[in-house]
Amino acid sequence: MITPPALPEPVMAPTASEEPSFEAARNACKLCSPLGAALVFRGVRGGMPFLHGSQGCATYIRRYLISHYREPVDIASSNFSEETAVFGGAVILEKGLENVRRLYKPELIGVATTCLSETIGEDVPGLLKTYIGKHSREKDFPALVHASTPSYRGTHMDGFHAAVMALVSALAQGGPRGNRIAVFPGMVSAADLRRLRGIFSDFGLSPILTPDYGDSLDGPVWEEYRPIADGGTPVEDLRALGQTAASIQFGRILAGQAGPGDLLLERFQVPRYKLGLPIGLRETDWLYDTLAALSGRAIPADRQRERGRLLDALVDGHKYLQGRRAILYGEEDLVVGLASFLMETGVRPVLCASGSRSGRLAEALRAVTPPDQEPPEACEGADFAELEKAAAEWKPDLLLGNSKGYRMARRLGIPLIRVGFPVHDRFGAARLRHLGYDGALELYDRLVNAVMERAQDTNPTGYSYL
Repeated sequence: MITPPALPEPVMAPTASEEPSFEAARNACKLCSPLGAALVFRGVRGGMPFLHGSQGCATYIRRYLISHYREPVDIASSNFSEETAVFGGAVILEKGLENVRRLYKPELIGVATTCLSETIGEDVPGLLKTYIGKHSREKDFPALVHASTPSYRGTHMDGFHAAVMALVSALAQGGPRGNRIAVFPGMVSAADLRRLRGIFSDFGLSPILTPDYGDSLDGPVWEEYRPIADGGTPVEDLRALGQTAASIQFGRILAGQAGPGDLLLERFQVPRYKLGLPIGLRETDWLYDTLAALSGRAIPADRQRERGRLLDALVDGHKYLQGRRAILYGEEDLVVGLASFLMETGVRPVLCASGSRSGRLAEALRAVTPPDQEPPEACEGADFAELEKAAAEWKPDLLLGNSKGYRMARRLGIPLIRVGFPVHDRFGAARLRHLGYDGALELYDRLVNAVMERAQDTNPTGYSYL
């Protein structure tokens, strides 16, 4: 009798207790790429963001920007339909641009592509070249700038950087070297942009902030509606970027890739400085030392007193924060800057997460970690399901990040200090400050108060003196 060959062991479906929990729709720690581009174009004087894609994309982005900045934000759209997705959007792109010119009379139209127009392979640069050829001699023809920003290729920060690069590439012109400084601050708050202007002014330097939405997205009350808010970097200043005395580019993540400062160096030989976001003592010291070298002036006495007040606060609050653990999440450069500052306060950042996938987060965190400390764990491409699981294991005392982490913080009972974008469950997000000695001091006060409030709320006695 022939013995049949043994059959392979059957593969059994996992039981409910064995099956890993995974949600089909995850809450990513990022936003869409065109959103970042739209924010940049709103930071140009007379600038109008224009999305070549569906109307829903523009509505989604407007909702996020309005809820964060509490200002009216118009974003134009070519309004793709099913027919357009099949046959292309050349006709609706031209019609949309004509409508924007007629209704808003912008100085610049920033055209950002969405997933839909990129997926069908729309030749937007070619379409814009044709449009410019037909209409550029018309009165008050605006500058047209295109940024490729499909969301499947990055995050809102990728869209932000792509739009900044597009502005510099399309508009910067060479010429006699001036004494102004090109400044690429990255995605910071409106209040931080205004503070940067003041810091440069302290040294007698005139910055060209690209972008500058410090007024256009946080301005005074209007007596009547304006189609485009005042403020923003003038187009003529963007054209003068190639004539600046130097460029300063903030962000340790961006420093690892070709940025706008590199473009100005390559095309116009503009000297380039790459700095981390000036949050906390060390990173702000480097900014002030750089500005002192560029201007030939000493650091002003008022700024030295600000530094002294920050040091005094660090001493006073040390007993509340020393040894606390924190999880940070959000835009990579902001996370790195915050981690650098927290390590100066005695707080230990145990996990730094972002939805971006630059491949440089861990390296940047190591660069800002003191030699006697272990660098925080880096997590790229993160979502909030992963963050919540990690938080349950790390048991942090603090969370620092945007409003998208609120539900996680609520379930875990951990204080959330809101930073970055978006902050849409608190008021005054546009005026949150982080940069410079005084910005770090404001953030430090919020950190200490969050710890004190948590101690009061969880203590049965509820001490009134801490």
